[in-house]
Amino acid sequence: MTRLLTPEDIARIVAAHGLPDVLRRLEDAITAGFRRWGDFDKTARVASHSARGVIELMPIADATHYSFKYVNGHPDNTRSGLPTVMAFGVLADVATGAPLWLSELTLTTALRTAATSVMAARALARPEPRTMALIGNGAQSEFQALAFHHGLGVRALRVFDTDPQATAKLLRHLHGVPGLAVTVHGSTAEAVRGADIVTTVTADKRNATIITPDMLAPGMHLNAVGGDCPGKTELHPEVLRAAQVFVEYEPQSRIEGDVQQMPADFPVTELWRVLTGQATGRRGAEAVTVFDSVGFALEDYAALRLMAQLAQPLGLGRPLDLIPALPDPKDLFSQLGQARAQALAA
Repeated sequence: MTRLLTPEDIARIVAAHGLPDVLRRLEDAITAGFRRWGDFDKTARVASHSARGVIELMPIADATHYSFKYVNGHPDNTRSGLPTVMAFGVLADVATGAPLWLSELTLTTALRTAATSVMAARALARPEPRTMALIGNGAQSEFQALAFHHGLGVRALRVFDTDPQATAKLLRHLHGVPGLAVTVHGSTAEAVRGADIVTTVTADKRNATIITPDMLAPGMHLNAVGGDCPGKTELHPEVLRAAQVFVEYEPQSRIEGDVQQMPADFPVTELWRVLTGQATGRRGAEAVTVFDSVGFALEDYAALRLMAQLAQPLGLGRPLDLIPALPDPKDLFSQLGQARAQALAA
């Protein structure tokens, strides 16, 4: 029987465990997945682009479970009362192909993206970062801010967005968070000044240069989250040339990440190699590091499995008649007869 997890279910899981604990569990689960990178059948996501956005499928599997995520990115959606990003996904049993869980992944994607950012920064940023600039204060911003606060001990958050209402929303949600001081700045350059970590989570579908070379400082770590489809970037090419660049899955990042601007031989390192000790992370305290994050299916796989595990003790996830229940599994046609008989009886 397939079970359904709704946005309310995910919110109840977070309420039951607390946001810091759920983010920590997600980071642990995603890290464990990256450390067994070779166990997975991987592919770059399949994208359908239009003038207003993109719709993507993100599949992955190991020997036990198969998962996929359906996700969109439509920056103008908020004008119609819809989220920029909407997602759902399936976790299936590889041995039988049976779909075990159908889950919302809009909330879960925001949670896992923030957890992945912290995972990368833990491996790449200088120890004990205390100040982070957050450029882009939309739907993902609170998740990133709180993940870095609870996970890495960030105490000072310097924020900027071209939309004052987005910043006001962020301030409202972060008001009163113990140990986190938030200051609003008038430009990106002002916000990044003095930051140990710079997180960019902008939504515009265009080749933008949110971060330029003159904004870099020795030892800075850039967590570039917003550049995630062809034609959409956040970092000036010279920023990439000045840094050590790390990606999730190189074949996908070359198409969708900030490194799409660079020659095919531009050097990048897949993050799993750092997490398993097969590659060097930060080369020194003065190095500039970039995590060119586009989101990868392994992160959703880990998040789906974790949410399913956390849902069961709470009694969450209602049964869903997604697959026909057949007395004889070879007799699919009988399902039509049953429905016809019920219609006649009514």
